[in-house]
Amino acid sequence: MNQSQALKILQAGHNVFLTGSAGTGKTFLLNQFIEYLKKQNIKVGVTASTGIAATHINGRTIHAWMGMGIFQTMDDKQLKKLKKNQEVRDRIKYTKILIIDEISMLDAERLDLIDKICKAIKDPFAPFGGMQVVMCGDFFQLPPIDKNGEAKFAYDAKVFKSGKIKVCYLEEQFRQNDLRFVKILNKIRANQAGEEELDLLKKHSSKAAKPLIRPTKLYAHNIDVDAINDRELASIPGEEIVYEMNIQGPRELVGYLKRSCLAPEELKLKIGAMVMFVKNNFKAGYVNGTLAKVIGFSEDGWPVVKLKNGQEIIVAISSWSFEDGDNILANIHQLPLRLAWAITIHKSQGMSLDAAEIDLSKSFTHGMGYVALSRVRTLDGIYLVGINQMAIKVNQAVVEKDREFKSLSKQAENEV
Repeated sequence: MNQSQALKILQAGHNVFLTGSAGTGKTFLLNQFIEYLKKQNIKVGVTASTGIAATHINGRTIHAWMGMGIFQTMDDKQLKKLKKNQEVRDRIKYTKILIIDEISMLDAERLDLIDKICKAIKDPFAPFGGMQVVMCGDFFQLPPIDKNGEAKFAYDAKVFKSGKIKVCYLEEQFRQNDLRFVKILNKIRANQAGEEELDLLKKHSSKAAKPLIRPTKLYAHNIDVDAINDRELASIPGEEIVYEMNIQGPRELVGYLKRSCLAPEELKLKIGAMVMFVKNNFKAGYVNGTLAKVIGFSEDGWPVVKLKNGQEIIVAISSWSFEDGDNILANIHQLPLRLAWAITIHKSQGMSLDAAEIDLSKSFTHGMGYVALSRVRTLDGIYLVGINQMAIKVNQAVVEKDREFKSLSKQAENEV
């Protein structure tokens, strides 16, 4: 299915699961749909399963939006207490469409809890209380983990099966156009990657990085990447320029935005610093994950960066906000940059990178290698430090479910 077909299904008012491999433009299409709804003055709740993903669509976590917080289930007493929260009750009552991005990291019990809360506040007999719900994500990416370390995917939720959900499986590839690389990624998605694919990847383990744009280091474990970035910055001679974040709004919401947004509260830069854009701005020529090098500062004191393609950009202040309809509840202002010598694989999800130095020797869960590798646009942009067998494995149950999703998408496509 292409994006225009999927958009028609979204606009028709169906509950939708929007999916597709990494780089097929799922978040881009979501933002198109959100803009359409705003122009139509249709009240939409914009959420995601994680804070980082929420900032990509100017939303908030589904946990905060629904008022369920850390709860995985709720009894009648807890539900009654939630219904007394007027802010949450009114938000759910008057919202026509709810968007949940990165659905792969939301477990089945919480999706059923969302359905339960919506029914308690809206229509008790309709899925999600009668709201149109659009779930977006790719179950091949990082999964939810329960107390026993077992993934319970959202597609196992009761409401996923009873909610009359149309599947829109995007198939056009926008991030990768390297056919060799696409073939490897597709082999990993099918759980058919073996020694041949490992050998192709290992051939990119000893290359020297290009001098202008050093590849960002992606790590499997949540090591202290800030310490690595600070050490690299300190090794560069010259004056350090500091940019402080400007904040507006209630402390709780601002705190959430600061934790979720990849732009640091205090950004320290020098000429020669390796940086990464952390927001999309197609007009200016960069997207979330674009790498650059600081080559100077403008007369007004803003950093001038040079991209891999040679383009030079004077970076302007950007903003991240919590929006409720036309109302901005809180926002923060900072340069859309962060130091980019290192980042975790988890935080890289949703990014498009020109180059990455990836250590997959300690991959410990299904999908980790796929997420890391699929961030990069081309095979030549990968500088592999190490890799193990787990890095090319995905959950076999997801592989089988994915075939079902493709079939259901074809049915929906024929109905358009």
